[in-house]
Amino acid sequence: MNGGPSGFNNAPVTRTIVIASALFTIIFGIQGRSRNLAWSYQDIFRKLQIWKLIVSVFGFSSTPELVFGIYLLYYFRVFERQIGSNKYTVFIIFSIAVSILLEVLALLLLKDPSLNILTSGPYGLIFSSFVPFYFDIPVSTRFRVFNLNFSDKTFIYLAGLQLFLSSWKRSMLPGICGILAGSLYRLNVLRIRRMKFPEAIASFFSRLSLPSMGSSSTSATGSSRNVLGSAPTSYPGRQMEGNYPAPTAMEPPEDSISTLVSMGFDRNSARQALVRARNDINAATNILLESQGH
Repeated sequence: MNGGPSGFNNAPVTRTIVIASALFTIIFGIQGRSRNLAWSYQDIFRKLQIWKLIVSVFGFSSTPELVFGIYLLYYFRVFERQIGSNKYTVFIIFSIAVSILLEVLALLLLKDPSLNILTSGPYGLIFSSFVPFYFDIPVSTRFRVFNLNFSDKTFIYLAGLQLFLSSWKRSMLPGICGILAGSLYRLNVLRIRRMKFPEAIASFFSRLSLPSMGSSSTSATGSSRNVLGSAPTSYPGRQMEGNYPAPTAMEPPEDSISTLVSMGFDRNSARQALVRARNDINAATNILLESQGH
């Protein structure tokens, strides 16, 4: 499972987060100020160092955390491709804001001296992404090692566990808050899953977005649907069964098949769904998800 075709095709927001995290971590690490990335309750409410909240969202405290964090952020770009960059940006803002709020409340209630300073990095975004990863990404392969059952999703969980335990309590608390934030998003609190940026703002940011890496005819057409200004088209559940256009003889592009396979679907099923959806990857995804519900 690699989250789709290599690179950041149809995932400009993820690319921005990855680049920002790497730059903040490297810059502060070179200056020997990586500890300044972490924040505490006193920093925010007594010293009023609000800038630490912003910096701590992106920069990791150490190189090992950066490696595992970037790997997970890169993989989770699959969600941006699924729901579109507009709604994915709403998901990012919601996850980060709610997780920070929960962290502050936890620090107030726990009053644990070992939690005076929390580790930095986009923990809220990463661990909130594990919620849709658990519920929405199916297992495509299973295997056994020493009589233990594993799946292709196991490696993602192990990377998350490593990041979760990287700084013990200082990283566990942000991880738990991130999972709670992702759960609230999935529960559609305040109808957050239906929110989108206004068209004017979305169009402005889509013009600022750099072209996605990679070259293919499908990525070019897909990016026009998945830039910040437009999310994938939604299809009513009743229409998924039989109201799609008649299948065509056109062979689906390999990149589109690979994207669906990376989401955990069988290759042959992915190809058939793309044929039915006339190579519309968003419609094909809905067809596959609908078929799993029966």
